[in-house]
Amino acid sequence: MASRDTASPVTAKAGGRLAGKDLINIGIFTAIYFVVVFAVACLGFVPIRMAAICGIIPLVAGIPYMLFLTRARKFGMVTILGLLTGIIMFITGMGYFSIATGLICGLVADLIWKSGGYASSSRAVLSHGVFSCWIIGNFLPFLVTADAYLPTVRAQYGDAYVDELMTYLQPEMYPVLLVACFVTGIIGGFIGRAVLKKHFKRAGIA
Repeated sequence: MASRDTASPVTAKAGGRLAGKDLINIGIFTAIYFVVVFAVACLGFVPIRMAAICGIIPLVAGIPYMLFLTRARKFGMVTILGLLTGIIMFITGMGYFSIATGLICGLVADLIWKSGGYASSSRAVLSHGVFSCWIIGNFLPFLVTADAYLPTVRAQYGDAYVDELMTYLQPEMYPVLLVACFVTGIIGGFIGRAVLKKHFKRAGIA
């Protein structure tokens, strides 16, 4: 009996150079992913919810990410998704750290997805867990460049908001936030896999 991770006729066509259709898919799913992130980020108007975003975004974003993987059958697509997401975060005022975390987490997630031959649902779930860790980049300005970054946030949201938020974003909390990104990313991956079961079967992902 063939292994569950053995590539099907569909996945046998995976690999090769990125084509125009692949870039279009990346663009579409980057837009969808950003909409999800933006919608969840609206919860951040309450400081404690802002701190909890690390655990909320991966739960919701698991569905579009897993759907993206049914179309991401070439190396580089997940990496570009992560990089573009980081760039968008920078443009929207979240600092430049998200560019680096988006690129790094996207690349590692890409390698994980590739290691499963673009046909392993377990690797897809793990890929989403790692990919979701890019979110920590949105919080690094509060830690690494706080002196320059906090005045901007205070001007937008006020001193009371920043003072309360910083009680949650103490240095020792960052490892917790990173773990939360990964764990909820795994959970979000399982949710996405369950919701998109028919899509996975059609794409030859087992």
